[in-house]
Amino acid sequence: MLKKLKYHWTIGELVTIGVFAAAAKVITMVVALAGGGMNPVTLLIKNLIFTTFFIVMLYKVKKSGTMILFTFVSMLISLLLMGAEASTALGMFFASFIGEIFIFISGGASKKYAAVIGVAAFDFSYRVLSLFIAYLVMRETPEIVYMVIPIIAIGYIGAVIGIFTGIKAVKELRYAGIVRS
Repeated sequence: MLKKLKYHWTIGELVTIGVFAAAAKVITMVVALAGGGMNPVTLLIKNLIFTTFFIVMLYKVKKSGTMILFTFVSMLISLLLMGAEASTALGMFFASFIGEIFIFISGGASKKYAAVIGVAAFDFSYRVLSLFIAYLVMRETPEIVYMVIPIIAIGYIGAVIGIFTGIKAVKELRYAGIVRS
């Protein structure tokens, strides 16, 4: 007899991941363009929006590996739209694995605050890995890396604020019946 294949994600979940990744990337790009480039305010808002979308998507699709797939789709969209993501893609991809490990440690994707813990670990490890990769590339002139640290810190502040707005958005979407748990 033929056994029916069981897939990890349904088509609806894959579409949800793709739509959230595309929406997060396009909206953050529009914010950057509307803000006149990468100034501290737009950097803060971009990271806030991305993290909020990330948390809402993880609450909408509560399965292991979702963070890795979302990050891969997001990196692919960035690479195709802007071309600049190739330098930080490796750090982002490794950070998604670290975030998934933290989700697993905190009890799995179905637990209440596992997504928040995973995204917090992802954001922090993404920044640290990006700085490490930048240092490896620019090790002859580490002063350039030192100049980037405040910019990354501002982005991280936006991501931390995005964690709280993501929790608030999930509560509102749960009340509206869009996010179930």
